[in-house]
Amino acid sequence: MDRKTYTAELAALRQLRTEITAAEKQVAAAQKELDKLNQQRARRVAGLAGYEGAQAPAVAKASGLSVGDVVRIAPLLDPTPAAVRAAKADDRAAAAAAAPAPAPEAAPAEEPAAAVAPVLTRPAPVPEQPAPTPAPVDVEDHRVEVVAEQPAPAEPAVPAPAALAAPAAQAAPAAQAAPVVPAAAASRPVAEAGPRELPSLPEGPAGARFEAVTTGLVSKRPNFTQQARSTVFLDAATGDLAVRDRVVRLDLGTRTPGEILDAVLHTAPGTERIYITAGAPWHDGAERYSTLKDAVAAWLNTPSERWTTAVGAGRDKLAGHFVHQRQPVGRYAPTTAPDGPVTEIRSMGEWFDPDGADVTTCRDAFRLLWQALRRHWDDAVLMGSPSQTGRDLWSRTIPTTGEWAGGYPVLSEELRGLLHATGGQGRTELILPPRVPEQLPALVEYDRTFAYAKHLWKSPVGTPRRITAAAFAAMTEQEQIKALMSCSHWNVRVTVPAGWNHVGLLPAPVTGDRAWVYPSEPGATFTTWAGGAEVHLALSNHLMPWKVEILGGLLFEDGKPLDEWGKRLKSAWADLTNLSTLHGDERQRTAAYLASRAVRSVLLFGLGGFAQRPRLVSGTTPIGEALPAGVEILGQDSEVVTWQRQAGFSRDPYAHPEWAAYVWSGARAALLDMKYRQGKEVIAHAGALHARPGTVVYFGTDGIALTERQPWPYRGEPGDYLLKGHLTGPVEHPTSQEQYLKLRALGRAELAEKGSDQ
Repeated sequence: MDRKTYTAELAALRQLRTEITAAEKQVAAAQKELDKLNQQRARRVAGLAGYEGAQAPAVAKASGLSVGDVVRIAPLLDPTPAAVRAAKADDRAAAAAAAPAPAPEAAPAEEPAAAVAPVLTRPAPVPEQPAPTPAPVDVEDHRVEVVAEQPAPAEPAVPAPAALAAPAAQAAPAAQAAPVVPAAAASRPVAEAGPRELPSLPEGPAGARFEAVTTGLVSKRPNFTQQARSTVFLDAATGDLAVRDRVVRLDLGTRTPGEILDAVLHTAPGTERIYITAGAPWHDGAERYSTLKDAVAAWLNTPSERWTTAVGAGRDKLAGHFVHQRQPVGRYAPTTAPDGPVTEIRSMGEWFDPDGADVTTCRDAFRLLWQALRRHWDDAVLMGSPSQTGRDLWSRTIPTTGEWAGGYPVLSEELRGLLHATGGQGRTELILPPRVPEQLPALVEYDRTFAYAKHLWKSPVGTPRRITAAAFAAMTEQEQIKALMSCSHWNVRVTVPAGWNHVGLLPAPVTGDRAWVYPSEPGATFTTWAGGAEVHLALSNHLMPWKVEILGGLLFEDGKPLDEWGKRLKSAWADLTNLSTLHGDERQRTAAYLASRAVRSVLLFGLGGFAQRPRLVSGTTPIGEALPAGVEILGQDSEVVTWQRQAGFSRDPYAHPEWAAYVWSGARAALLDMKYRQGKEVIAHAGALHARPGTVVYFGTDGIALTERQPWPYRGEPGDYLLKGHLTGPVEHPTSQEQYLKLRALGRAELAEKGSDQ
């Protein structure tokens, strides 16, 4: 080969290199698109598992996956008999116990830029706890508002690096941790769930939408007064109806919606809202249906000659009934005037658990609730649900002077979607052996009194400022600490320190029936989003600081949009709580207690209403007519098809997921570490991190269960830990949430019998 040929070959090679590079880019783009489509398919498969009648073979055929792949994505669809699954799980557990622990996998070569957050120190560290001993769990079943939480469509998140050991300087001395099994919630071990990618903040122009608000959408103070609805209270088991100041006995026939409406409207014409206090007629004949939701849908749509489904008007067209297993809402209008007056049938359980209270007591509870709220809002009106009532009351606290007198702007849809996907609600976690013993020495339940009310004094306002890893690294240490302690939401890479032997501190996203788990195995590394309160606790807890790398975040202005609302509700709650202990009449004491629980629901579900998740709209369509696009069929009978569909984000002027996410983050942090203050002085601590390792059995939104009593003071103030139950052991460790709830009920009964000395 001569020089001329050599030069020509080099030129041809360079041309080939260019073509190969272009082809590689095309392949990479195609692979990226394929990965995106696979992720969308996995999310849809996981979403289908939320329907109780879903079948793995049908989902597999529709998705083009094998049944095994479907089950791996959505373990709820596993068709294997429960007994066989349990046997296999036992075999796997035995094999895992016998096998040596696997070495951490190698990390991906490329990692996003990150800034390591500073370790935050406490002025008065708490002495290290003694070695771990067996312990049981705390559980509090916390009902979420009627719209189910759905993760927003996620962009590919940064890959999680390999597990890193915490720097030696950060690792405090600790006893060798016992072998750890992932915690579980409900009846299925978390190990069956796989990792779930969370969205991250995009670069460039696309990222600007994450630092913006929705044009022309502002939470404004209303200039009208809500109209009260004519309301009655019905015991569907006995037929007792409380209407105004009298109680009458009705003949409800077979307790269909039409017969209930006929009987009530005949006795109390003009009734617009019927609360069922007992009897749950929507569960009649439930054994004939495959799911409870199907039974409720069938009951709501029972044909009637005189009544039809009220479909609303305007933007509420096709709203129809709301199908819920235990707290449905039926909306009916006369067949002769389908666009005329609407009467609702609702469950008293939306507001409080009547727990055997008669209709007179429930009516008195509503009256006391209204009176307590009227002392703080001249125009207070009880609406259909506590969520609607809470949001309406809040809107009447929007300031008329100052920076936010014009209202609070609503964040961009992109930013709201990010907060929905990355800001979970309450922590629900059942911790299994060997992290706790098979035989629990006791099961002690603590519940945080009116918990969320303690976390409303500060909330994020305005348009957030994006903080990149580089920007965080460029801050001084004091600026970093201030940013973490402000109203903020952080994308972080977390490493559990070597020697850690307590519960997990930060949530990690997973697929399956539980969206979040709390890793606690030393060396475990994961990427997640968390509120500033939780990140701050991970860095400053008194046991051992965790390694937290900041990948990015959103920093809001500190404000007080919920403070006045919270203060008024706390005052109403305190008035009713005092009345429930001091009133001389037992019926009125019970009514006051139920009213105080209703105030809790107003705050709890009102806060959830700010989250404004993508809406689930339900409705009915006569057999033979075309169904609306994109619906999921809930059930059908000979007359109608009942369906629901995702309606996406509405232009809701009261959508503020940043507030809900911040409060929920603070409440999760307080389950681990809560301070009791006297003035500015911290006089005591409570929470899981102040119990001995190995004694925490269960987390349940605003309560925990342990294997032993704690010296936590109770002052009756919002956020205080109240001893709620004590079941004397030995107690067999519950393997599911259902088993735990049964044990919890036994513990509450035992404590009520023996009395509390907290």
